[in-house]
Amino acid sequence: MRRELIMATACLALAACGSSDADTDGDGKVSMEEAARKSADEMIKPEPGQYRAEIELVEFEMPDAPPEMQELIKQQSGKGKETREFCLSDEDAEKGFEDMIREGQQNDDCSFDKFEADGGKIDAVMLCEKAGEGKARMEITGVGTKTSSDMTMKVEATGPGGQKVLMTTKMKQERIGDCPG
Repeated sequence: MRRELIMATACLALAACGSSDADTDGDGKVSMEEAARKSADEMIKPEPGQYRAEIELVEFEMPDAPPEMQELIKQQSGKGKETREFCLSDEDAEKGFEDMIREGQQNDDCSFDKFEADGGKIDAVMLCEKAGEGKARMEITGVGTKTSSDMTMKVEATGPGGQKVLMTTKMKQERIGDCPG
């Protein structure tokens, strides 16, 4: 799942440059390799500085789980916000999302069923399936600039035993100033 989140973040970088022609082999899907290739030359690079990232778990459900397990999941998921700050150095900003794309490229089990990105907006559907581990469908929508992003990811996953998980996460990131010191 970590790789899928990384690719979702990288998708916002692609949105600013436009990527309607990312499907280079014409099969109707944008592979991780095609997305990485398209982004290598065209994606925006974030500005260096101090950033605040906010992640909110909006929904987390396992509808096939027994009622007592569902209640425990609701209590533990908290449906709260997690906020953290980090410094993006000049060197990291110059790399842009290069490391994220490289890591995402290693996942041959995912491709984009829908990939519309232009003018800082993204509307994509990523499908992932790995034999013996299950499958996931992720709807990714949002906007991004050099200094901020606002994205929503809806995930529907099915485990190897047929157990379903539904999750919606909102992620915001904004530059709040220069790095300290």
